[in-house]
Amino acid sequence: MNMNSNQSERLQQYGWNDYWASCLKEEMIQSGLVPARIIAQFTNQYRIITPDGESAAEVSGKFQFHALARSDYPGVGDWVAVQPLPGEARAIIHAVLPRRSAMIRKAAGSVPEEQVIGANLDTLFIVNALNDDFNVRKIERYLITAWESGATPVVLLTKADLCEDTGSRIAAVAAAAPGAAVHAVSALQDEGKEALEPYMLPGRTLAVTGSSGVGKSTLLNWLAGDNLQQVQGIREQDARGRHTTTHRELFPLPCGAVMMDTPGMRELQLWESSIGRQEAFADIEEIAALCRFRDCTHDAEDGCAIKQAIEEGTLDARRLGNYKKTGRELAHQARKEQSISNRQKKSSNKRLTGRFSAKDRKSIEMD
Repeated sequence: MNMNSNQSERLQQYGWNDYWASCLKEEMIQSGLVPARIIAQFTNQYRIITPDGESAAEVSGKFQFHALARSDYPGVGDWVAVQPLPGEARAIIHAVLPRRSAMIRKAAGSVPEEQVIGANLDTLFIVNALNDDFNVRKIERYLITAWESGATPVVLLTKADLCEDTGSRIAAVAAAAPGAAVHAVSALQDEGKEALEPYMLPGRTLAVTGSSGVGKSTLLNWLAGDNLQQVQGIREQDARGRHTTTHRELFPLPCGAVMMDTPGMRELQLWESSIGRQEAFADIEEIAALCRFRDCTHDAEDGCAIKQAIEEGTLDARRLGNYKKTGRELAHQARKEQSISNRQKKSSNKRLTGRFSAKDRKSIEMD
């Protein structure tokens, strides 16, 4: 589509480039659809940025009919094709352009279902505070999801001004985050911002994620040089924060990048993260390859390289425990998902075979 300079600049401010232009199909353009990016989400309503500015949006009835899963719906950061409604500050979303990356977690509830936290992210800042809520095991869980997303994970240790031994904690996180950069920052003292500049390039999309009270909104305001998000203090009795951000939203930064803030999560529920788990625990995977037996459980077997590494002090036993725990969690989820899928398939077959004769049903069952 042809856009004037103001329209093009408006979208480029949120990451639009030649790659995304190539994803907009010709038939979409011929149908009068225009590109837009999801910049905020509120239940089933969206706020988008279009070539003509911000507007509200919702998905079309046809989109809802064809969506098979919750993750098929747009998420914050998605580029979409929309039909602006004449004379209204609203648009209808008809399609989601192919995602380059997506941070996904298990949605709340008993039914296994994936939830898109953010899409088309280049860098994912995993934020953990250097106060009494500091937790390496929690960082490992976020790293699993980060590596699985396709974005580059970077661990940010905030509130460095509250820690008397920053160096040892950086070392502990670095040992638990192979392949990921680790930085300590203090928004209060205005320290560490220069280390983040290589990630904050024009056109790049960043996201911050972590538990409540780790300083995500403060970090965003600090990097933006403006009070974009309200911030609250932490509870003195347990050093844990109160919820500040209640929804996901994209904010343009002065540097030309855009950043997404996310609501705090007490616990990140993993979703189909086998590759991400291998990346997050790459050191354990590498040591395990040296075990005498391929099916080693790393408990009491002779020739277990993992057990030897723990005894020699080169591997933290707590890290191994989290490796096993996340493995069991993902395996349990996979079994649960398969069980539900089998029941749905069985129910579908019953409805299908009820329409045929006994001879036809026997043929279907044999197939």
